[in-house]
Amino acid sequence: MSVLTRDEAQTRAQLLDVHRYTIALDLTTGDETFESLTVIRFAARTGADTFVELKPAELRSVVLDGESLDPETLDDNRLPLKNLAAGEHELRITASMRYSRTGEGMHRFTDPADGETYVYTQMFMDDVQRVFAAFDQPDLKAVFELSVTAPEGWTVLANGITEHLGEGRWTAAPTPLISTYLVAVAAGPWHTVRTEHRDLPFGIHCRRSLAPHLDADADEILDVTRACFDRYHEKFEEPYPFDSYDQAFVPEFNAGAMENPGLVTFRDDFVYRSAVTDTERQTRAMVIAHEMAHMWFGDLVTLRWWDDIWLNESFAEYMGYQTTAEATRFTDTWTEFGVVRKAWGYDADQRPSTHPVAPENVEDTASALLNFDGISYAKGASALRQLVTWLGEKDFLAGINTHFARHKFGNASLADFIDSLASTTERDVHAWADAWLRTTGVDTLTPAVTTEAGTCALTVEHTGSRPHRIAVGLYDHDLSDDEGRLTLRERLDVDVPQSAPQPIGKPPALLLLNDGDLTYTKVRFDAASAEAVGTSLSRLPDPLTRAVVWNSLRDAVRDGQLAPAAYLETARAHLPRETDLALAQGVLAFASAQIADRYLTPEERPAALATLASLCRDLIRRTEDGDHPGLRLIAVRHFIDVAAHPETITAWLADGTVPGGPELDPDLRWRVLARLAVLGATDEAAIAAELDRDPSANGREGAARCRAALPDEEAKRTAWSAMFDSDDLSNYLFTATAQGFWQPEQADLVRQYVPRFYEDAVAVAARRGPAIADAVGRWAFPAYAVDAENLTLGETCLRDAGPTPSLRRKLADQLDDLARALRVREGETP
Repeated sequence: MSVLTRDEAQTRAQLLDVHRYTIALDLTTGDETFESLTVIRFAARTGADTFVELKPAELRSVVLDGESLDPETLDDNRLPLKNLAAGEHELRITASMRYSRTGEGMHRFTDPADGETYVYTQMFMDDVQRVFAAFDQPDLKAVFELSVTAPEGWTVLANGITEHLGEGRWTAAPTPLISTYLVAVAAGPWHTVRTEHRDLPFGIHCRRSLAPHLDADADEILDVTRACFDRYHEKFEEPYPFDSYDQAFVPEFNAGAMENPGLVTFRDDFVYRSAVTDTERQTRAMVIAHEMAHMWFGDLVTLRWWDDIWLNESFAEYMGYQTTAEATRFTDTWTEFGVVRKAWGYDADQRPSTHPVAPENVEDTASALLNFDGISYAKGASALRQLVTWLGEKDFLAGINTHFARHKFGNASLADFIDSLASTTERDVHAWADAWLRTTGVDTLTPAVTTEAGTCALTVEHTGSRPHRIAVGLYDHDLSDDEGRLTLRERLDVDVPQSAPQPIGKPPALLLLNDGDLTYTKVRFDAASAEAVGTSLSRLPDPLTRAVVWNSLRDAVRDGQLAPAAYLETARAHLPRETDLALAQGVLAFASAQIADRYLTPEERPAALATLASLCRDLIRRTEDGDHPGLRLIAVRHFIDVAAHPETITAWLADGTVPGGPELDPDLRWRVLARLAVLGATDEAAIAAELDRDPSANGREGAARCRAALPDEEAKRTAWSAMFDSDDLSNYLFTATAQGFWQPEQADLVRQYVPRFYEDAVAVAARRGPAIADAVGRWAFPAYAVDAENLTLGETCLRDAGPTPSLRRKLADQLDDLARALRVREGETP
C-alpha cells in the first residue's frame, strides 16, 4: 500500500479546500463486504493533478464533475484525479468495501454468546480508506453528512445525533469541521443507557450480552462522565463543540479507546463482567477523562501532520490523570501513573527506537504509526506535568485557552502550541520545549550529601541535559514507632542544575529526589537512604512517595545496579504491608513477568516463584477480614499465575471459590484453567467444558489461550498453524493464542518454534497488516528464550528479511529487551 508522505500532504493541502463529504453506507449486503457511496465537494485553488485514497474490494464507479473516470486507474489505494481545473468540483465514488476482522476500518463481530452482529469503525491514521473514499490527511477538515442502511433491529451511532427514518435507514446530523480520521460509525443491536447533561444527550452503549454488566456500572460511568465534563468546562473557555456525547464499548477494539467527536469508542473490556479492583475502575475513569480531553485537544484543534500526534496524546494523558484526580472519587491517579505508565515511558526511552517527544522527521504515515508508544503518552504527559510545575497551572491553562481560541475547528502545530503558551508568561517556553521535547533518553539524578559540623548540604548530580524542578523529601525515623516508620521532616523545592548546594540540616534517614514524582527522571539513593529503603520502604506514609522508590529499584534492576534477587527480597519484605492497589499490582507484575520469567535463569526461577507464592499467601491471609477486597483479588490472581504445583488452584476451581473468597467468576476460572494447562494438569475436555459454561467472547479467548498453553506437541502445532498459516483468527483470538503459546515451563517443547517465528512473523505481518503485525511482535515473540541464539536470529531477521515497519519496530524493541535481560543475567551494566 502506498503511504502518504508529509510532502505530498503539504502539496495537496495547498491545492485543495475540501468542503463536504456526503457518505452513504449499506450494511445489509452480506457478511464480507458493505457498499460505500462517497460524494466529495471540494475546490482546487489552481489547476493541477492530485489523488484521492480508498482501499475497496471492488471500485464500481468514479464520476468527477459529471464525467465518468476509469476505475482501473486505481493504483493500490490511490485514485488519480488528472488535470483538475481551478474552482469547485464534485467527486462521486461507489465501491464495495471489506469488513475487517483485525480492528481496522469497519470491524465486524458476531457475539458467540447470542449470535448478534455488530460493526464499528476505527479510522485512525489511514484506515478511513477502508470505509469510504477520502482526501485522507488531518489538515483537510470538512463537514461530514452520513447515512446508513442497517439491518432491522439495529441502532446506528455516529459523530452527530442519528435519526431512524424507517426500514433500517438512518441519518446523522452533519458534523462541524473535523478530520477524516475522526469520522465514526457503530451499528448493531446495542444495549443503551441514555441521559442528558447540560442540555446535551449523553449515551453509553454495549453489546446486548453485556447489558447486565453495563447496567450495574452505568451510574459510575455516567457520574464520571458528567464530573469530567463539568471540570473541563471550568478549565476551558471554549464550550464542548459537538451536539451529543456517546460512549460505545465495542468488541475486539485494538486500543484502549478512540476520541471520535461525539462518539468515543472503548474496548468493551471496560464493561466488567467479573470482579475488578478499584484501581481498574480508576483506569476506566481516567480513560473516560482522557478521551473527553481530546474533544478539545485533537478534535476541536487538530494536528496539522502526524509529527505532532504526541501533542494529542500527551495532553490527553496529562489531563486524563489530573482531571480524574480533581473531579472524581479516584484521587490517587498519579500513583498508578508513576508505577505503571511512567515505567512504559522509561522503557521505551532507553531503546534504540527512542525518539523525541516531538519528533521532527515523521516523513510518512507508516513512520507516524510507530510513534504511538510510551514516549508519546507517558513521557509526554510527564513533560507536561513538569511544565505545569515550572510554569504554574494558571499560566498553563491560559496558554491552552489561547490555543483553542486561535485554532478552533482548524489545525495547529507544535510551534503554534508553544507560541500560545509563551503569550501568557514571561518564562522562556521555547527554550523549555527545545530541552524537553526535542531530546531523547532519560536523565538520572543522584544525591551527594556533604556534612560539616553536623549540618548537611545536598548537591544533585545530574546525568542528562534537561532542567528539572523537583521536590526533595527529607524523612526521619519515627522514634516512637518500633516498626521503622519514616516521617516527612520537610519537602524542599530544588531546581536542577543547582546554583549552589542546598542546605538540609541534620542527616535524614532517607533523602528522596523527585518526591511527589513531578518530573521525568531516574533517581538514585545515597548509601544511608538505600539502607533506609531496605528496612522501611513500606513505612513511608505516602503511596506516591513509595511509587518513586519502587520505580528507582526497578530502574536499578534493569540497569544492572541491583540484583534481581535483591528486588525480590525487598518485595517479600515490604509488599505484605502495602495498601495501595496500584503499587501491589505493579510490583508483583514486574517481579513475576520480568524478574522471575526473564531476568533469572531457569535454575533460579523455581525459588523466585516460591518466594512470590509465599508473598501472595501472606497478602491473602492479611485480607481475610474482607476489608481489602481489591488487594485480596490482586494476591489471588498472582498466586494463580505463579503456582508451581496444581493442587491448590485445582481445589479452588473444583470448589468454585478461594477459601474465604472471592468466588471464582469467569475471569478467575479461565485464569486458573490457563495455569493448569501450562502445568499439564488439565486437558481439552476440561477446556471444552469450561467453554460450554462460558460461551462468551471472553470465554472463546480463554479457551484459545488454554489450548495453546497445553504442553503437548499437537496442541502447539495447532496453535501455531492457527496464528501463522491462516487468516481466520480475529485480532483478539490471535492475541489470546499467542499469549498461551510461549511459556517458561515449556522451553524445550517450543524450542523448535523460535527460528520459525522470524520467517512466519514476517509473512503474516505483510499479509494481514499493522494491527496483526503489532500483535505478532508484542505477543507471539519468543520472549522467554533468553539466549544469544534467539538474539542472533532476530538481528538477522531485521537485517535481511525485510519486515514491515510495524513489525520491524516491535522486533527491534523486543530484541533490545532480550539483550537487556541477558545483561542482567550476566550481571552487566549498560
